[in-house]
Amino acid sequence: MTNVADASPAGRGSTKSPAPAWSIVGLVCLAQFMMVLDVSIVNVALPAMESDLRLGAEGLQWVVNGYILTFAGFLLLGGRAADLYGRRRTFVAGLAVFAIASLAGGLATTPWLLIAARAIQGLGAAVVAPATLTILTTAIPAGPARAKAIATWGAVGAAGGAAGSLVGGLLTDYLSWRWILLINAPIGTVAIIAALRLLAESRDLGTRGLDLTGAITVTVGLSALEFGLLQTPAYGWGSARALIPMGVGALALAVFVLVQARFARAPLMPLRVFRARSVSGALLVQFLLGAAGFAVWYFLSLYMQQVLHYSALQAGLAFLPHTLAIIVASKATPWLAGQVGLRPLLATGALISAAGFAWQATITPDSGLLTGIVLPGVLITGGMGLTSAPIAMAATAGVGPGEAGLVSGVLNSSRQIGGSLGLAALTTLAASHASAQTSGYSLAFGACAGVVAAGAVAVLVLPKTPKTPKRRA
Repeated sequence: MTNVADASPAGRGSTKSPAPAWSIVGLVCLAQFMMVLDVSIVNVALPAMESDLRLGAEGLQWVVNGYILTFAGFLLLGGRAADLYGRRRTFVAGLAVFAIASLAGGLATTPWLLIAARAIQGLGAAVVAPATLTILTTAIPAGPARAKAIATWGAVGAAGGAAGSLVGGLLTDYLSWRWILLINAPIGTVAIIAALRLLAESRDLGTRGLDLTGAITVTVGLSALEFGLLQTPAYGWGSARALIPMGVGALALAVFVLVQARFARAPLMPLRVFRARSVSGALLVQFLLGAAGFAVWYFLSLYMQQVLHYSALQAGLAFLPHTLAIIVASKATPWLAGQVGLRPLLATGALISAAGFAWQATITPDSGLLTGIVLPGVLITGGMGLTSAPIAMAATAGVGPGEAGLVSGVLNSSRQIGGSLGLAALTTLAASHASAQTSGYSLAFGACAGVVAAGAVAVLVLPKTPKTPKRRA
């Protein structure tokens, strides 16, 4: 076991008695909720932001994608930093960056300031997110208690995506869109104080250093690739404005893989982790589900406000059943996994979600709340809820404790990368039918159904597991 208590002066908090497990679970779930919430909370506020700051269509995309890109690009680095410098130390540092950037974004007076603040928020989230799962797996012994904690972590993370629309609607309608960002400052401060009081410091002696070259190349690659995708609605797929950045992105990602395989002394993403089918299979499934999962909040928020003319609060309230479906489904996963196994549960959840997306693709300008939004949305989010915790369980079951932070970062990164690239591609697809707005949304939801169905098939890559999954030593 390579996890050790930090005996340095900065880490003397590790000498105190361990905090109760429930308090640690509560703290990391609060942090996870905040990080995921900020992916979706801006969606219902986008029209208000556009009106106030005159962002334009491309600016609106970057308010969302600026956060997602830095979140995805630096998650691997965040996981490594937690193992090297200490999980409590990096957790607190990430929360501080996130809270300060949120304050700056809430006070922004120009589009570029808002987008820059969102990008820095994503950087803070990239440091916090992998630490949350690693703190759980190192603080709670393997067994039913850990499975329950991971299920709660997964439920809270999934609910954060759904609750963002409701919270964003309330804050936007009754206060201002600025409060969807400003509210993170006091919550982040409370979380920092709690972390300093509750968490003991721990780190992994096996981690030799940070792979900055890897972090730079993967971030440049993803950013350039997505920037190229975002140029296609205005300039076309064959234009230099789209092809050049996409080519740069592909080249940077190829360099990243080469660096990881041949040159990095301490690779940001050691390719050996992909040898475990439990890890590689979980990453593939997570990528595909993430590609569709982020789109539902974005497109439904715009559909309700721009086509059905809902207020931000009404749109947020319409998402409440989605939130409840995720919570119920996620909390049921430990029992269901014990009854049927991880692979059948994952496949079933993905197929339910795919059916919901297919139903959602039938929307028209006259669709009602129940059959046009609530019922298909409950299938989408309920199915996603059934997959969240099992994916984490499958991925972390295939590695030793010393690589928990790495796999946590890779898994979160796979979801965020899938979501970021998926949202860019689906936005391009929807924009190709801009003359008929609802038709564009319908096309995007239909594509999501296909992507999630592919995720259900990809579950077959995972190794078979016993009905009561056990973590290998």
